[in-house]
Formats: sequence, structure tokens, C-alpha cells
Amino acid sequence: MVTPSCLEIGFCGKKRARRTFSDHVISLHHLSSLPSRIFTNGKSRGSCIFTQQGRKGINQDAMVVWEDFMSEDMIFCGVFDGHGPQGHLVARKVRDTLPVKLLSFLHSYESKRNGSDKACLKRNMKSDGGDTEKDISSEDKLNSTWKEAFMKAYKAMDKELSSHPKLDCFCSGSTSVTIVKQGSNLFMGYIGDSRAIMGSKDSNDSMVAIQLTVDLKPDLPREAERIKQCKGRVFALQDEPEVSR
Repeated sequence: MVTPSCLEIGFCGKKRARRTFSDHVISLHHLSSLPSRIFTNGKSRGSCIFTQQGRKGINQDAMVVWEDFMSEDMIFCGVFDGHGPQGHLVARKVRDTLPVKLLSFLHSYESKRNGSDKACLKRNMKSDGGDTEKDISSEDKLNSTWKEAFMKAYKAMDKELSSHPKLDCFCSGSTSVTIVKQGSNLFMGYIGDSRAIMGSKDSNDSMVAIQLTVDLKPDLPREAERIKQCKGRVFALQDEPEVSR
């Protein structure tokens, strides 16, 4: 559960040495060289990622883990599964661009709230943790902020892909599962049928898998209707009549 004592994204609580957004912009010109960002099979101090080519041709999976995403306690994770003739190119494009767009919208929010982090820190020091109503209100605002940031980033990504001069996004596309971990909180945005699973422990101290996402496939009536409303098509191939696409 998200229980922030104030509405800020990554800057409440202890003072941390953090990079400014301009530092990020300079770094983004050299994404592949960022030491805190991994996008191929490998590991970092707190995560590992791996993908393997299947039997259907080129591997269309893309993935990224970006530590110190906006502050030292923030990690961005993303998995993207391309489909169609240029699905691998679309997935890689989304992998590289979507986190930057999310970062931009979060920075925009931070700019609008300029100066509030100091007041926030003061409230943290004086707070006795007993004001439940304020905590709930702050939680709602924080969730709303992240939801808006994810929605704007995804819409901007979709718009960029639809007008890309070198990518055919009419017959190709990609799923997307993106999670930002900040402290003990998880914020998530996703589209398509890629799946996020969280490992947890039950009452017997045994590891259990908890599915965090809903597989958005065309065989779901609500998803099929959404696709049609967006002027899309739902059909099955002759060699796989049981699979709606």
C-alpha cells in the first residue's frame, strides 16, 4: 500500500544526492552507456534480465532495467514483446523511448510543484503519523499523479510510433509492461498480454506467485470492443483459428 506523508515523487524523507533533469537529458543521448541501465542479458546490483530466441525466427523481445531512474530509490523495469514483421524494431523503440517520456512527464510535474519538497520534508519531521485522513488523501493524489504520467507517456509513445517514417506500425506493434519501484511502492502501467508476476510469501513462509496484470487479449469481450472502437480488427489466422488476434 502506498502511504506517503506528502505528495512528491521520490524526494520525500531523507535528503538524497540526486541528479537534476538536465543531467538526465545529457545522459539520454548516450542511453546504452548509462551504467545504471541494462537492456541485454545481464545483471546489476539488484536485478537480472534474460531472454532467449524461440523457434519462430527473430527474437522480438526487448527489456530494460533502469536503476536510479529519477532518484536513488527508484527503479524502472520494462518488458516489451513485439509482433508483426517489424515487431522487434517497435519493441526496441518503445524500450528506449517510453521511459524517457515517463521521465519527462514526471519532471514536468516536479516543476509545477517547485519548492514543495522542502515543505514536505518539514511536515515529515513534525508528523506523528496519526493523521490517517491526510495519509489517505496523499495516497490518492500520488496514485493519480502516477496514473496520469503513465497514461500521457503511453499516449505520446503511441502517437510517435503512428507517425514514425521508418516503422510500419499498421501491421507491427508491441506489448508493454512497465513498473517503477520506489522504496516499497510499485507503480505500474501496461498494455497487451505480457504479464507481470510478483513473488511473495504466504502464511507458511512458502514462495507464491501473484499476477499483477490482466492479459489484454482480443478474446476478452471488453478488449475486443476496445479494439473495434479504435478502428482495429479482431480475427484469427487460418493456421491458428482458435487464437484471436
